[in-house]
Amino acid sequence: MAFKIYTKTGDKGTTSLIGGTKVPKSHLRIEAYGTVDELNSYIGLCRDLLIDENSRNVLQEVQDRLFTIGSSLACDPAKETKMLIPDLKESDVELLEKEMDKMDEALPEMKNFILPGGHLTVSQLHIARCICRRAE
Repeated sequence: MAFKIYTKTGDKGTTSLIGGTKVPKSHLRIEAYGTVDELNSYIGLCRDLLIDENSRNVLQEVQDRLFTIGSSLACDPAKETKMLIPDLKESDVELLEKEMDKMDEALPEMKNFILPGGHLTVSQLHIARCICRRAE
């Protein structure tokens, strides 16, 4: 199924969910998947800045799951869609927990808050973290 990058319907202050339901652009669902999309874009930038192949692969998995979350948020929950939207699984959460446990083992014990900065990539990852917290 091919998609255009514009709809040709003009801006009347509404947008369509997957399934066709029109909602205001200020709708909480639109805000939510916009924030998830913003986070996904920032993680893509961070992935491009990283050299470590494992970290790049983990972030690509995170991006894939964020795309799934955004797709679910873009669907009208009251309607059947023709698109197959994958589900998140417990194993997706376990992947993140395992990666965080690896980081926790490698990092020194935290005794203070960390000021963002110190390296371009680290600063970008802090921005991604803030977007993630905003999406909670």
